[in-house]
Amino acid sequence: MAGSQDFAEDPRNADVLIYVDGALVRREEAKVSIFDAGFTMGDGVWEGLRLHKGRLMFLEAHLDRLMAGAAKIRMAGLERAAVEEALTRTVQANGMSDGAHLRLMVTRGVKTAVNQDPRNALGRPTIVVTAEYKAAPQRPPGWGLALRTASIRCTGPDMFDMRLNSHSRLSLIMALLEAIEAGGDEALMLDPHGHLSTCNATNFFWVKDGAVFTSRGDYCFNGITRGNIIALAQANSLPIHLGDFQLEHARAADEAFVTGTLGGITPVKSIDGHGMRGSPGPVTRRLTGLYNELKDAEAAGGAA
Repeated sequence: MAGSQDFAEDPRNADVLIYVDGALVRREEAKVSIFDAGFTMGDGVWEGLRLHKGRLMFLEAHLDRLMAGAAKIRMAGLERAAVEEALTRTVQANGMSDGAHLRLMVTRGVKTAVNQDPRNALGRPTIVVTAEYKAAPQRPPGWGLALRTASIRCTGPDMFDMRLNSHSRLSLIMALLEAIEAGGDEALMLDPHGHLSTCNATNFFWVKDGAVFTSRGDYCFNGITRGNIIALAQANSLPIHLGDFQLEHARAADEAFVTGTLGGITPVKSIDGHGMRGSPGPVTRRLTGLYNELKDAEAAGGAA
């Protein structure tokens, strides 16, 4: 495994406690009902959060996105305060202060029967939080992701809304499988019109002649890290262009990278066999430094 979601094994994770509907249990005891809407239908929303220097990074933005997603799928009974308490309890119970990644999963909850109809839900969402120590493994100099373009397209809100953090990820998994079978680490995906959009689990950026490019955003993940990188580029006089771009534009890039909560900024080494000039390149390195400064400011109580 060599993707942006890869992490070094950490023996401390064997003993972490997992939050399951108000209880903190060991890994082998963490279970949900087979009648849970998330298990049966992928009916739920989730967030990934990073614990850095004692603080959950960009927590308010993550909670805003979670609650907006829950409202969009008409999930009843979810309270923001209860979600925040679950996160806090999980971190405190595990004695964590830095270097952890949390996965917050909220489903429509237990249903009276295994079927698609949300009216059969009993009305109490299931809340699960995992917290694990995750750091990127040691990478050799010049390492970067190999991206392969998938035939599976991103979709808009009239189909499967890419901007909704849904538990239903099958199309993205299929895109990743296609990329792996083609010798890649992750899948690069196009939008319905054939323009560059996103990767299967991260958002995609590339650099040409010192300028940063990324998709317009209509068909990519509603990424908090993506938004931070765009804002950092704009605030630091780095030219950045959001728009509809052809695949050949990225294949001819000088450098490229992907963004996500777990990996932050991860460099890309090649796109469909077309190599970058450097991995990471100078613009990628500069943005990585700016992003690390932003995280430190957030941890110190500064504005995100």
